[in-house]
Amino acid sequence: MEFFRVFLLILLLLQVFAKVSPEATNSLGTYEGTKGSQIVALNKEHVQLHKINCNHECSRRCSKASKRKRCKRACKSCCHRCHCVPPGTFGHKDLCPCYARLKTHGNKPKCP
Repeated sequence: MEFFRVFLLILLLLQVFAKVSPEATNSLGTYEGTKGSQIVALNKEHVQLHKINCNHECSRRCSKASKRKRCKRACKSCCHRCHCVPPGTFGHKDLCPCYARLKTHGNKPKCP
């Protein structure tokens, strides 16, 4: 009976080590597991975000603005920081929370 307990303990330890094996780490050495359809990263400082074409996305976002140059300049600044631009030409900032949180020195929304 004791042999069976030791065997189960070793089996559980092997499962724990298998979950944190080198195959389960990305190139930066952080473990990423999946939970439903979301990716859970344990070391969020080193997670690389996908790159988007900020120039194209901001041109689309500011296409109907009355002051396009000013809009694009602010949008590009926000895009480079957040790696996200909301869809459409106005609103929808809830789809890109970082973009919505950025403020100017006057505490006004920075991103168009």
